[in-house]
Amino acid sequence: MAEQGTESTGRARQPRTRTRASHSLDSVLAGAVEILDESGVQGLTIRALAARLGGGVASVYWYVSGRDELLDLAADSVLGGIFEQIADVGSDDAIDDLRTIAIAMFDTIVDRPWLGAYVLRDTELQIHSLQLYERIGEEVMRLGLTPRQVFHATSAVVGFVIGTAADLGQEPPAVVVSGEVTREQYLAKITGEWRALDATAYPFIHHIVDEFERHSDREQFAAGLDLLLAGLRLKAEAGSAEPLG
Repeated sequence: MAEQGTESTGRARQPRTRTRASHSLDSVLAGAVEILDESGVQGLTIRALAARLGGGVASVYWYVSGRDELLDLAADSVLGGIFEQIADVGSDDAIDDLRTIAIAMFDTIVDRPWLGAYVLRDTELQIHSLQLYERIGEEVMRLGLTPRQVFHATSAVVGFVIGTAADLGQEPPAVVVSGEVTREQYLAKITGEWRALDATAYPFIHHIVDEFERHSDREQFAAGLDLLLAGLRLKAEAGSAEPLG
């Protein structure tokens, strides 16, 4: 298995100025994640982070070259926590292990609307992202598929997790954020509009509207993941003679 340590992300930094650094990389990234969780990407600036940490901007630049690198490393520091959740994963069933890892990854991303865009964006910096990709790929390798099939299957799992988490984890509509209406009231409004549509023009919408009204985002993700993994299991059982996809 790939190394699963939770050591701080990022390569060793050389001082970028003559100003003495008054923080640590861990504290810089923790402060950045706090701002991102509170205010999103727009709220994270070097100046805002320095103010939160109680130092000058030079003490932040000691560790990162700029805002883009800070975002990549902050995202990677969050992903590092996944390895604690999956430390005991290692059964005889690669598909079951893939499911556990995928759900841990989803749960980590979905509650942070800012995070999905920065996962696996720069693997030179993001060692935890790279290790997570490696870990998922190693589980797929256990299925006895060809290198191309392993690549495509791993990409499908990772893409489904990140894409679905980013989609479901979007900021709620402004009226929900403001408290003007609850999530349930907002969904009721949407389903009411859907039920009023012409059933002949929108047969699918009418077919699933009751399910949509009472659905759980996490259950929706898990159901889609299970469909994807069931197909992968069938492919592995059939052998690698046929193309995947």
